[in-house]
Amino acid sequence: MYLIEALPTVVGTAAIAPALLLLWLVIAAEERPGPPAQVWTAFLLGAASISLLGLARAPFAKMIAAPDDPWAALAMHSIFGVALPEEAVKVLAIVLVSSTKRRTFANPMDTVVYGAAVGLGFAAYENLAYLVQHADMWRSLAALRSVLTVPFHGALGIIAGAYLTIARAGTALGANRHHRDWARLSSRLLIFGGPLALHTAFDFPLLTLQRMPDLDPTLRMWLGAASLLIGFGSIAFAIRLVRRVARHHAPRTDVARERLSQLRRMWALLLAGGGIGFVGLAFVLTSIHHWLINPERNLTLALIPIGFVSILLGLALLIVTSAIYILGRNRIRTNAEGFSSAPGGT
Repeated sequence: MYLIEALPTVVGTAAIAPALLLLWLVIAAEERPGPPAQVWTAFLLGAASISLLGLARAPFAKMIAAPDDPWAALAMHSIFGVALPEEAVKVLAIVLVSSTKRRTFANPMDTVVYGAAVGLGFAAYENLAYLVQHADMWRSLAALRSVLTVPFHGALGIIAGAYLTIARAGTALGANRHHRDWARLSSRLLIFGGPLALHTAFDFPLLTLQRMPDLDPTLRMWLGAASLLIGFGSIAFAIRLVRRVARHHAPRTDVARERLSQLRRMWALLLAGGGIGFVGLAFVLTSIHHWLINPERNLTLALIPIGFVSILLGLALLIVTSAIYILGRNRIRTNAEGFSSAPGGT
């Protein structure tokens, strides 16, 4: 194995780059991207929420172990062992982040972005753990997860965030005006119920394939196809919800379009800086761990400064870009005021 392939930085990049790219695509759909600190908080909360999975699974431990029928056991594990705990901690994180903005709730897309950030933060951490545990096949695993699993987790976060903002906005985002009470109730139920149902349906065929290797080849093919259909269908549904919320806040003036273009460029740099810093931190921690296990591998310890350089570069990029973001936002706002006060302006 080449040296560069052994570096934790490479695995870290493969693990989090898809999540950051998808987060950027969601942010790019918003007219007024939310505060960077809020989005990064959502991303980190999504990653940290994995630590609560053991607590979330504990009440269902006996239920998971109870069924004697293998199919029932797989169904119980899919629901109570995987989908319900994971979606519960993610929805909790989304609600926590979005509740701090509720009083000044102006842009419904903010909550959608926070949902995407939580889901992708969860996916990035889970992805990193999978690639480290399966270092012998990390390339193929990274490619497979970046195409389906990472965007699937992001899509579930988007769905939860979209229904949360629809529930708060009532009929303003296209809810059925003739059945307002049912629209509000169904939106609240789908905040958690939608991601839970999709996650369960996605995991059940995969767990069946994993735990029943002797199944008929035709049945295995259908199970795999069903999982792929549900996964990509969930992603397509999340995209539809993003468009549904975003089209109510599309930029309508040249000033608004210019501001949106600049904000998107700033966000691209912010995500790049955060990604570089995250990879550097993962590199340092993994290198220290390897050195503690095998102190004779001095090369691993000597490579730690590379990780610190990556962290410093990421921090520098975040600080500089944040300053440009704030100054650019104020300049665009000043220009917008000038346009609005001009003769004939609206």
